[in-house]
Amino acid sequence: MKLNEVLKSESISEIEEKIIFEIIPELESEKGFLQNNPWHIYDVWDHTRKVFQSSKSGDEEIRLAILLHDVGKPYSYQDDENGVRHFRGHAQKSAEMSRGILQRLGYDDEKVDRICFLISNHDKTIQPSKVKKSELPLFRKLLFMQYCDASGYNPEYINGVFERLDAISSKLIEREKSNDDFEEI
Repeated sequence: MKLNEVLKSESISEIEEKIIFEIIPELESEKGFLQNNPWHIYDVWDHTRKVFQSSKSGDEEIRLAILLHDVGKPYSYQDDENGVRHFRGHAQKSAEMSRGILQRLGYDDEKVDRICFLISNHDKTIQPSKVKKSELPLFRKLLFMQYCDASGYNPEYINGVFERLDAISSKLIEREKSNDDFEEI
């Protein structure tokens, strides 16, 4: 079984986990790495598995971005005085690490750039008014990824995040239907 087959799976089994860790050993540092944050009740790897399972997407870029979106968390955390763990800058660190991983795996530069864009922006609020028409397909992927990521949060916070993402989705749809010249923004 190769990585492409794992990416098509609905979830990550123990066998697939071993394959992933052989192909992308950087991900193994997520396993057992506690997030100690009210937004997260899972360790980083279990969060990633849950997000992966929620995606059920046949899109290879989305699946790779989801698999790698938090690879930088174990290397970019800060614990505050109350023991709450924060991960400021983890999206950039994850994108940086993912670029090297994806290049090592032989993905072409354009695909690597798109996947790293998704990873580096997975925790940023999309501003529909700033999205160019030519960027809409990529931002739709990013929004989908953000929905998937939210599904791996503490259930106490998921509905609020989904409501925020639904509002962004509506604005993207309005923007797409408008006659605005997106390219001039």
